[in-house]
Amino acid sequence: MSRLQEMVLPPKVTICEVAPRDGFQAEMEWIPTEQKIRIIRELAKTGIQSMEITSFVHPRAIPQLKDAEEVVKSVQDLTNIKFRALVPNVKGTQRAIDAGIKKLKLMLSATDSHSLSNANCLVEEAQNGFYPIIELAEKHGVKVGGSISVAFGCPYEGKLPVERIAAIVERYTTMGIDEISLADTTGMANPKQVYDMLGQLKAGFPSMTFSMHLHNTRGMALANVIAALQQGVVHFDSSIAGLGGCPYAPGATGNIATEDVVHALEEMGVGTGIDLTALIDVAKDVKQTIGHDGGSYMLQAGPCSQLHVKPKVQEKLGS
Repeated sequence: MSRLQEMVLPPKVTICEVAPRDGFQAEMEWIPTEQKIRIIRELAKTGIQSMEITSFVHPRAIPQLKDAEEVVKSVQDLTNIKFRALVPNVKGTQRAIDAGIKKLKLMLSATDSHSLSNANCLVEEAQNGFYPIIELAEKHGVKVGGSISVAFGCPYEGKLPVERIAAIVERYTTMGIDEISLADTTGMANPKQVYDMLGQLKAGFPSMTFSMHLHNTRGMALANVIAALQQGVVHFDSSIAGLGGCPYAPGATGNIATEDVVHALEEMGVGTGIDLTALIDVAKDVKQTIGHDGGSYMLQAGPCSQLHVKPKVQEKLGS
C-alpha cells in the first residue's frame, strides 16, 4: 500500500492584528481613546508581533478613528510590535509619519464600483494617487505596502477574473511595492478560488509578498487560510473577537477572529508565536468592552486543549 501524501504547511506564520483599525472602525458607539490604548497594550502582551493600529482618514469619513494621532503616540514604547496604519492620501500619510508610524498600507479596491463607494474615484485614479504618497514615505524612510479590497468578489460586480487582479499587482510593482494584501472584503472567496488565484499570482510575480485579509461572512475564512497556506502564504490579518466589517460593503461581517486562527494553526503544528490562552482572555475583555463579538469559536467553545481531561469513572449501578 502506497504511503498517503501528507499536507504540506509552512512551519510558522506572522499574524497581523487589525482590530484597532478594521474592528474599531465598524463600531457606531464611540470607543474611548483610553480603552483603545488599553486593548492595544493587552494585545501586545500575547506575542502578537504586527498590528494595524488605525487609519489616518478624515474624521468625517470614519469618526471612530479621529483619535489616530493620540492612539499611535501613546503606544510608541511598545517596541516589540511593528505598527502599521492605513492611509488614503498625502495628508493622511503626513499625519501618520508625524505620529510615528513606520509602515503604511495603501487602500485600493479591485473594482470601479467599490472604489467609487469607498474612495469616490475609479481604480486607476486611486492608484495614480499613490505616487506622491510613496514619494513622501520614501523621503522619511517609511515602508509602504499595497492592498486590494474585494479581490475575490465585489458586492456590485461579482467574482473577478484573476487577470484584473494581476493588472493591479503589475501596476503596484512599477511603483516599487513588494508587499500586497489580498482582501476578501465581503467573504465571497472559496478555498479553490484562493488556491488557484494565489498560484497564478505567485507564478507571475515571484518576488511579491502576498498576505491575506479574510472576512468570515459566509463561514469560509478558515478554509481559505488553509488554501493560502498550501500556496506558501505566511502573512495573515485577523481581528480579536472577530470584530470588523467594511462600511462600504453591504452585509459584510467581521474579520476572521485572531484567536480562531491561532488555535487552528497551532493545532496543525504551524507556529504563530502567540499565547492562545492570553489571547482568549483579551478577546473576552474586548467583547465585554465593546458589548459584542463578531463571531468567535474560541469565545463560544474554547480551545481543544481544555477538553484533554479524563472524565471521572462512574461506579456501575448496583455495584
